Amino acid sequence: MPIENPRRHTRFHGRVENAAAMCGEAGCAAPGEFRAPLEPGNFDGPGAWRWLCLDHVREFNARYNFFNGMSSDEIEQQQRPFAGWERETRAFSSVGADRPPSWADFTDPLEAISARFKRTMPQDRTDGRPLSGEDRRALKELGLDVNADRKALRTSYSERVRRFHPDRNGGDRSHEVALQRTIAAYNQLRSSAAFA
Repeated sequence: MPIENPRRHTRFHGRVENAAAMCGEAGCAAPGEFRAPLEPGNFDGPGAWRWLCLDHVREFNARYNFFNGMSSDEIEQQQRPFAGWERETRAFSSVGADRPPSWADFTDPLEAISARFKRTMPQDRTDGRPLSGEDRRALKELGLDVNADRKALRTSYSERVRRFHPDRNGGDRSHEVALQRTIAAYNQLRSSAAFA
């Protein structure tokens, strides 16, 4: 037979057990374990409280009317589906809690925390050479992997110049913008520390 928890039936939402205050109703000697607004009528807390026993807080809740004292227009305004949402709030971060933590603050030898962010963190080169944001954009422009070497860089550059240069593609000048981007990407990577 399961053992009955003696506190199971004594739990009520909002109860503050062992409260020092006595019930606020006149003539009641029970401990005041429940908070109720001091002023009757519309309560938009936090404000002044009084402490009541269970029986008196039930009576209070039974006669409590949020709309007491409001006009019909005010009641209709409070009952709209989006009432209270008109206030301007701060914008939420687009990365929010999924932003990687600052790695300078701690070490993570087992990658217990960093494993979560592996797919969102920029990929590093296997040789350990650093890549800047411009380097990554230039690699993408040339269609190269982050671990590309100087030979792959020259090969991709030569192939793209042959495809985009008007002298090489029969005078077609519609690819001049792509040619300029290719040259800029090559110059960026050629002087990068990762390709030194």
